Amino acid sequence: MSVKTIVPVILSGGSGTRLWPMSRPEMPKQMLALTAAETMLQLTAGRAMGDVFAAPIVVANARHADLVEQQLAAAGARPQALILEPAGRNTAPAIALAAIAAGRGREALLVMPSDHVIADVAAFHAAIERALPMVSQGWLVTFGIAPDAPETGYGWIQIGEEMAEGVHRVARFVEKPPLDAAEAMLASGDHAWNGGIFLFRADRYLEALAQFAPGMLVATEEAMEKARHEGVRIYPDATAFAASPDDSIDYAVMEKAERVAVVPVAMGWNDVGSWDALHAISERDADGNMHRGDGGGTVLAIDTKNCFVRSDGVRVSLVGVEDLIVVASGNDVLILPRGRSQEVKKLIEAMKAKPAA
Repeated sequence: MSVKTIVPVILSGGSGTRLWPMSRPEMPKQMLALTAAETMLQLTAGRAMGDVFAAPIVVANARHADLVEQQLAAAGARPQALILEPAGRNTAPAIALAAIAAGRGREALLVMPSDHVIADVAAFHAAIERALPMVSQGWLVTFGIAPDAPETGYGWIQIGEEMAEGVHRVARFVEKPPLDAAEAMLASGDHAWNGGIFLFRADRYLEALAQFAPGMLVATEEAMEKARHEGVRIYPDATAFAASPDDSIDYAVMEKAERVAVVPVAMGWNDVGSWDALHAISERDADGNMHRGDGGGTVLAIDTKNCFVRSDGVRVSLVGVEDLIVVASGNDVLILPRGRSQEVKKLIEAMKAKPAA
């Protein structure tokens, strides 16, 4: 019996602090229009619409319920369920909630983070089509992103034997590697980045949890049994959900299960994990600049090269500088050299330790 319908599962619980000051806990990265006129959440929903796709299941932070509903309505993507987590417990429990909401059966779940870019949606859909026969047979499938750099910030997947056209057994998962190991994997040609996008049957995922993380399954089942329902909104029981281990799908299931496959794909994927990453995929002028004002913000750049400048309010003016990232949002302004935007997390930690007066 083949899988005929795919249920998109959109994970929208992240806070996106690496894109501070525009991304904040109350308005995280996936709710922002960073790469197009649509927000990242809307773009994610849009790439899983069509005859083969059912209405999505969205797992989000309870504080973002109104935002999620408003943005999906504007994108014409009314969810069949909006699961509102009482607390963040990582991806494995979040996906368990969605698998239970989907009916626990043979439904194919396409699990997607809400804050990634996929430039070539046709290539993504073709990869999904290649994966479906193996999914029907009960395999857990991940999509391996064709690497173009020795990234140390991503997990990697070693691509094993081909089992069907374009579908391979996973030889091993590799945690975020040191640079020399990443360079070797890139050069080998048989590794891919782990982009965190998955396709599998709901029943097979829950069976894997029962085998490898039974406490997580018990906690999420109880949380859904005791959940409060308001229309499409589902509020899992907070006490039961808090008892679930905090773990990613990679650690809890994918690295332990036997029948795990990977579909390598080049689809213009980017996790937009930093301002440098956003600059790299943005349209730039002849001097290598990306400058944009939103919501009344304006940017003026003279004799400026290779800079990324965004403002959603105040005017930002630059003269005679290069290789800077400048982001102004509300009362906050971020300035740092290009290439160091991952260090925003240091600022976040410092601000938590010493809040503004």
